[in-house]
Amino acid sequence: MSEHVFRYCERATSEALFAEPLNAATNVAFLLAALVALLLLLRRPKDAQSADHFLLIALVFLIGLGSAAFHVFADRLSGLADVVPIGIFMLVYLGFAVNRFLRVPPGWTVLTIIGFTAIVFITMQFRCWNGGVGFPGAGVTNANVCLNGSLGYVPAMLALFMVGVLLRERRHSAALYLLWAGAIFAVSIALRSLDFVLCDAVVIAGRKVGTHFAWHLLNALTLFLLLLASLKVRRDDAPEPEPVILTAADPVVIEPVVVEEGPTRAEPSRDDPQPWPVAVQPVVTKDKVAEDRARAAKAAKKEAMAKAVSEGEMAFQRRQRELGPLSERLAAASAATSAEDSLRAEDEADANLADETVFPGEDATPGQPLTEGEAGDEEPSEEEQPSKPEPKR
Repeated sequence: MSEHVFRYCERATSEALFAEPLNAATNVAFLLAALVALLLLLRRPKDAQSADHFLLIALVFLIGLGSAAFHVFADRLSGLADVVPIGIFMLVYLGFAVNRFLRVPPGWTVLTIIGFTAIVFITMQFRCWNGGVGFPGAGVTNANVCLNGSLGYVPAMLALFMVGVLLRERRHSAALYLLWAGAIFAVSIALRSLDFVLCDAVVIAGRKVGTHFAWHLLNALTLFLLLLASLKVRRDDAPEPEPVILTAADPVVIEPVVVEEGPTRAEPSRDDPQPWPVAVQPVVTKDKVAEDRARAAKAAKKEAMAKAVSEGEMAFQRRQRELGPLSERLAAASAATSAEDSLRAEDEADANLADETVFPGEDATPGQPLTEGEAGDEEPSEEEQPSKPEPKR
């Protein structure tokens, strides 16, 4: 177990304890990612925190510590401390995403995890040799792990994209976090695979360091995005309970629900150490419901009456504006008619007065003889009047 492992460019073939200073130092990124996620989780309400969140954050802490130990000691025991927390995190997060995000029941979630574990195990058995990829036979002697041991992480990357796409279709707020995490993880896998290929090209302070340190930094960012996505779990993301099928043999007991008036708790005493809570849920009774309905109906009736009165006033004003010119013409015509009637009444009065007046020498009634008084008052005619002497010239 103490045999040294020479797997990365920065260590090369050195057995020194700090032969990989950059690879060891960049594991601080995992610790920072876990610390920030923990602070964000503690700021959430208690009912929004779960054991799953704390478990995922703790696994990220262990990933950083195990990876740092491996790049310091570089033996098989520290190698287990490096890969075991990573494998556990992959399985736990897959179960979390399938169960909490996709709302898959627990039984199917367990089967999904088992299937994923089998795929990863088979993928890690692939070997690469000159012109060949797969399971080497007995005649192949120079077969090595593919992509510098990074092939086993490809199923996890594909799973991130699959779950992210499904969440995107459901318009889940965690979808973009998983898709970005998958894209960054793909770049991280590529840089891990090219560590020896680019060993001579990446030189810092005169030392060949390769690209494995970038794997640490990008992986820390990937895990931080996954932790943020886990905080996007909604209350309705819990899996639906499995339906319970009742048979004819199962008894069904329906208990009546009795609603009592007022609170059921006794009045607190002075010696009661636990005071009443500030917010007390009121008890809704039938009388209260009927009263609320009557109040609502009364308010609706008043509103309808006010609306009808307002509409009537508006219609009356509009009618007045429409009938304004017509009323003026009617008033003028009425005044003219009144004037004509007055003139006609005056003419009739004059005519009546003229008919009643009798002048001397006129018969009161045609064909009626005059009386003696009337005859004495009659003036003599021209023949009966004496002739006047003509004046002398």
